[in-house]
Amino acid sequence: MSKNLLLIFTRNPELGKVKTRLAKTVGDQAALDIYKFLLNHTKEVTQNLNCDKAVYYSVKIRENDIWSTSTYQKHAQFGVDLGIRMQNAFEQAFEKKYEKVLIIGSDLFDLKEKHIEEAFEMLDSNDVVIGPAEDGGYYLLGMKTLYSSVFHNKQWGTSTVRQDTLNDLQNVSVHLLETLNDVDVFDDIKDNATFNQFYTN
Repeated sequence: MSKNLLLIFTRNPELGKVKTRLAKTVGDQAALDIYKFLLNHTKEVTQNLNCDKAVYYSVKIRENDIWSTSTYQKHAQFGVDLGIRMQNAFEQAFEKKYEKVLIIGSDLFDLKEKHIEEAFEMLDSNDVVIGPAEDGGYYLLGMKTLYSSVFHNKQWGTSTVRQDTLNDLQNVSVHLLETLNDVDVFDDIKDNATFNQFYTN
């Protein structure tokens, strides 16, 4: 068992239930295809990292999917909103005696191994690591101890999340990673050749 754990929050890839803001422009099927592509990208980026890994499913755990049980622990998210679900996942990790815990989503085309490796490394000299997203949220959060305030009183999915989170962490040391763009709406991918295959047919 590693002392480091990477939590990966995913949505079960079901038609009409993923990337709903994106689907308003490209349609449900294209949105699902794009999300499956992003899930696979997340797997490719994370599978060889030198840490333990756990996938947290939004609805129910899938046994025979892209996440091999030889590489990934599997859990179901629980809680009334995103903040509580993330807090519960961190609590489970620290109860298992992990020393550094990161959480990421599964919709980051720009995510690379180096971002996760840097986050773990920066926790040696910082209390918290945040990966800022261009939309004002964050794509990564890392901690060595639970700061539960960051999971409460947030307007999840809005442009205020990161600043509100930093306001909660004024008394601890925070390292900010490179800013990346997560995929939520059509403008996030409209000029990206990789995604053109999904919605220009």
